[in-house]
Amino acid sequence: MTIAVSILPAQQLAVLNDAYRKAVARKRLRFALATAVFVATLIIAAVGAEVNLRTFFTHFGNFVSYFDRVLTLEDGTRVWTNIGEWLWGWQKWSLLLGETILISYVGTLAGAVLAFALNFLAAENTAPAAWLRILVKRFLEFCRTVPDIVFALIFVIAFGLGPMAGVLAITIHCIGALGKQYSEIVENIDMRPVEGVRSTGAGWISCMRFAVLPQVAAGFAGYTLLRFEINVRGASVMGFVGAGGIGQELVVAIRKFYYSDVSAILLMIVLTVFVIDIGTGWIRGRLFGRDRHA
Repeated sequence: MTIAVSILPAQQLAVLNDAYRKAVARKRLRFALATAVFVATLIIAAVGAEVNLRTFFTHFGNFVSYFDRVLTLEDGTRVWTNIGEWLWGWQKWSLLLGETILISYVGTLAGAVLAFALNFLAAENTAPAAWLRILVKRFLEFCRTVPDIVFALIFVIAFGLGPMAGVLAITIHCIGALGKQYSEIVENIDMRPVEGVRSTGAGWISCMRFAVLPQVAAGFAGYTLLRFEINVRGASVMGFVGAGGIGQELVVAIRKFYYSDVSAILLMIVLTVFVIDIGTGWIRGRLFGRDRHA
């Protein structure tokens, strides 16, 4: 079957081509201006942050040499040539890693429970009163704005050295972080089920239970597991201020220049995070009803 292709008159085609070239030129101009603004902003920010490329490249060798030292045993051989000497304290470090994981678990669970209780009051479409929503939002902002390590330092001063300070710090930071994520999920739900439940005369709690929660449960679970991964890394650092866990042993090794111990502890932390990441990914896949591949 023959298909006829209509050809526009030369004058009309020239007008269309000219309009197309002008549109492309305007788009390229906008892109060039945006790129120039981005580069200028980056340079200004770098100057304000005192980023000095000369200093970076001058002292970059110190960074490389430090990694060379942490991969060298005291007898001058590489760490992988004598695994037993390198990982001599694996039993003690494993116990401290277990403590770090428990700190993260308890802190995440407690923070998630409190964030779950508060997020419905912070979401714009479910808050029973505007003044209460504003108050809860400001509280959540405070909880997540202050770094968790600062909270850990405060609790160490208040309650002394140990895991309790780490648990409290992670709990408070989790309330703010998860509360915001939960409330944003709630704000994007379909409100028709809520209106349907409300039309039956059900109260606010019943609306949250039967109309909102079924829509957001999977998202809540996914964000909670992700926050647990983040908190494991955060709990490892909290040991620097005495909040328990593997961080205390790591900071001792750094301060006493036990270079091979630093690399061994870091290796165990990295492997632990890998295992947790794979495990939580599998759990998310099971909860969301689809296969996940690492």
